[in-house]
Amino acid sequence: MGTSHKNIHSQLSAAGLLITLGIIYGDIGTSPLYVMKSIIGEHAINKQLILGGLSCILWTLTLQTTLKYVIITLNADNHGEGGIFSLYSLVKKTKIQWLIVPAIIGGSLLLAEGIITPPISISSAVEGLHIFKPDIPTIPIVIAILFILFSIQQFGAKLVSKFFSPTMLVWFSMLGILGCIQIFKNIEIFKAINPYYGYKLLTSDNAGEGFLILGAVFLCTTGAEALYSDMGHCGRRNIRVSWIFVKTTLILNYFGQGAFLLMHEGKTLAQLGSSNHNPFYLIMADWFQPIGIVIATFAAIIASQALISGSFTLINEAMRLNFWPKVKINYPTDVKGQLYIPSINWLLFVGCVGIILYFKESKNMEHAYGLSIILGMMMTTTLLNYYLIMKRVKWYFLTPLITLYATIEIGFLYANISKFMEGGYVTLFVAIFMIFIMSTWFLAKKISKNYTQIVKIDDYTKVLGELSHDETIPKYATHLVYMTNATRSDEIEEKVMYSILRKRPKRADIYWFIHVNVLNEPYKKEYRVTEILKDDLYRVDFYLGFREPTKINLMFKEVIKDMVSKGEMDISSRYESLNKNNIIGDFKFVLSEKFLSNDSDLTFFEKIVMNTYFVLKKFSLSEGKAFGLDNSSVKVEQFPMVLHPPEIINMKRIEKSNSNM
Repeated sequence: MGTSHKNIHSQLSAAGLLITLGIIYGDIGTSPLYVMKSIIGEHAINKQLILGGLSCILWTLTLQTTLKYVIITLNADNHGEGGIFSLYSLVKKTKIQWLIVPAIIGGSLLLAEGIITPPISISSAVEGLHIFKPDIPTIPIVIAILFILFSIQQFGAKLVSKFFSPTMLVWFSMLGILGCIQIFKNIEIFKAINPYYGYKLLTSDNAGEGFLILGAVFLCTTGAEALYSDMGHCGRRNIRVSWIFVKTTLILNYFGQGAFLLMHEGKTLAQLGSSNHNPFYLIMADWFQPIGIVIATFAAIIASQALISGSFTLINEAMRLNFWPKVKINYPTDVKGQLYIPSINWLLFVGCVGIILYFKESKNMEHAYGLSIILGMMMTTTLLNYYLIMKRVKWYFLTPLITLYATIEIGFLYANISKFMEGGYVTLFVAIFMIFIMSTWFLAKKISKNYTQIVKIDDYTKVLGELSHDETIPKYATHLVYMTNATRSDEIEEKVMYSILRKRPKRADIYWFIHVNVLNEPYKKEYRVTEILKDDLYRVDFYLGFREPTKINLMFKEVIKDMVSKGEMDISSRYESLNKNNIIGDFKFVLSEKFLSNDSDLTFFEKIVMNTYFVLKKFSLSEGKAFGLDNSSVKVEQFPMVLHPPEIINMKRIEKSNSNM
């Protein structure tokens, strides 16, 4: 697997570049639909606003997207994969515990972005219909498109993805051509390349523009985080080379919109003779507008698809890192890494519909968009800082770099905070809800682990060997399998031994302990077998990448098949009559389902965490389904979880008095 990922990152091909256009740039590529409209707002068009706004866009795309993400952050690949959880898996090696905080916050904010991106992109495109019919209701159209989009997720994106890349090639080409047509009419717009115009706008208080204009400018780089998350699909080199084309067409379109607007200085967007008031559509010729609306709608759908797929990948990683309850995952196609999570799919759909019904128009959604994304970028910057330190980057390079991005992102944060009461609170509340789930699940798992009693297997090998051959006890299964969280091969949870020896003595011919190690790299499938007691007791350790599906049933069968082929064991039934006829012995998995014991003496904080954990657990998959086990071969045992067991109660025995005799 490592070799294939190296090939992805070293190969540069026309096909790879085309695929990159369809997968990577949907979000950032649809920004021209609403950025300039947001910058101008209700203000009268003036030269300082247009040139300053364009200058800020150009240098934001250069410093934030190109330098930070395309050049620097893409180097932080985890065996070819990107994204905030992949980055966290890399910096986890530093053993700095609190780095889990920016990882959870950043992941939650990315999920919030998955709820706001589809509505704002598709609404901005569909609202172009107002050019032809001002009173057409766009909300039902947008919801219908979203419903179709979310409904087809269960079939996988393999079929529709075939036209993603050609569509995005047409989209970016259209952006560039439309921009060039307007630029040729007013080449004065190239003055905006000078960063002085951006500085002049940001330091002015004219017409209420000033520094807060950065809140609108920031929308031009909203897809940068998704660009990093999707690195594994296309490879670093393909992203970097295709970005040259993408950035060029984006800048040309922004400058084209600016050139058009400068020719209407003194007017507001509402006075430009169109009911749509969007400069993106205003720069189109009348005959081309219907075509432009259709292409824009398809581009917005593709942008939404990228965010939906990214959300599935994010939740899958979160589950493997113990940040999210186990939920059902489907694999609709044979494409590597493509998955479908029904619960997340419909959760996102409900969230998207809620956003549309609440904000109604794309111009209102712009206020909700920037705040969560800039906070997410700041979390990535924090983790990236530690990654660069881990890679021993020289301090004289690192210090100015981190200072630069701290300044830029704090500036964007300040500008976006002003939008909090105008709608920014919506996505922030969504993110806080996600943070609550992730942190609760992680803390509960940590608390549970801290109070799990671990014992040495050597202390029990003798009794297990004797139990295996004790014919006075009815045989429970030929092969008895327990899942264990004990990381050392010579240890096991006390509850496992309690289940085998005390709860009801379980005689089996062979006992198996299975442990799953989640690795810090995305794709790996390896295992190791430890023979603890020949022909009686074995332990299997699986080493799985954090993006690999956990299908214990299938993987364990492969292990058994391999051991049999090498003559390491005989899996024929030990029952004499069945053994004569070469009948394979049965396998039984025993799983423990924890419940909080009444004997627990919890602190107030632990009580909140653990009670919330058990509520969330009711909505999550059972352990059997989570491990991909067949219900027919699984026995679930209830096991009390005792936290802070009470002190020994000193009872005093009183003797029966003689007088009562």
